[in-house]
Amino acid sequence: MKLKGTPKSSYLPGEKAFYECKPGYSYSFNYALYTFCEKNSTWFPVVEACYKKACPTPSVQSGKVDAPQMGFELDKEAHFYCDYGFYLKGEPILTCKLSGDKVLWDHDIPTCEKIFCKAPGKISNGKYTNSWKEVFEFNEVVTYTCDPSNGPQEYSLIGESKLTCFGPSKWSSDPPQCKVVQCKPPVLKHGKAVSEMKKKFSYQDKVAFECLKGFYLNGSNPVFCGGSSTWEPAMPKCIKDSKSTPPAKPPVARYLGYPNFRELSSSEEIVELEPGTIALFSLSIFVGVAVILICMYKCLHREEKE
Repeated sequence: MKLKGTPKSSYLPGEKAFYECKPGYSYSFNYALYTFCEKNSTWFPVVEACYKKACPTPSVQSGKVDAPQMGFELDKEAHFYCDYGFYLKGEPILTCKLSGDKVLWDHDIPTCEKIFCKAPGKISNGKYTNSWKEVFEFNEVVTYTCDPSNGPQEYSLIGESKLTCFGPSKWSSDPPQCKVVQCKPPVLKHGKAVSEMKKKFSYQDKVAFECLKGFYLNGSNPVFCGGSSTWEPAMPKCIKDSKSTPPAKPPVARYLGYPNFRELSSSEEIVELEPGTIALFSLSIFVGVAVILICMYKCLHREEKE
């Protein structure tokens, strides 16, 4: 509400001040649109006597309307939904707005239209079912097939064979293609195929690989013969396994003062001796030392006699 007219600077006891409803609001006859000055120089309590106007209740055939903010009064919204097999034509959300002294929806009420699709695209070297029809209903399915080939290789159907009408003039996917697909035998450097190898591969044939010893496989495995007569995804690679490669360092023979012996590349190359071998080696050393000591003793004893 707002005060009606121009208010006075002061009021005497018993004088009234009148109100009116703001634009977009209506008067409720249960309450007064005025107040008066009481003897104690206070205003008589005012009760809100104006309420929001409401936009016309919307309705839509083959659909429904929701009022998430409870009601269709000023500044509130209406949400529109269509039944299965129909699509909404127009704005899905409308707001009740002030227009002059009236309240109206900010857009036209939408409608729910039945879903139809135009005929899907024709393809070379193939056809689809019910090709005589110009209009297809919602959820109707067409199936594509390829024509027989006049050459040695048959046509392959690349893409989805079944298309479904799911939206207004919208099919579930693009029409497929019918064409001859041939992939050359794949070659993997430092690797080999573990699948059956042929001179020619057709659409969606697959080949799996493994790498030679000392290499590991990096990439997709297996690969497929794709619609462009190439292997998809990209061919994998065999990468040299660095763990199995000895560390790169110059041999001992390259250093001055060392004989030309083979240097062990790692501790893994050290051969563990058997217990019997160790005992024989120890005995040989012991006998050698004993012989040397005996020889030294005889030499010293001979020198003393002389």
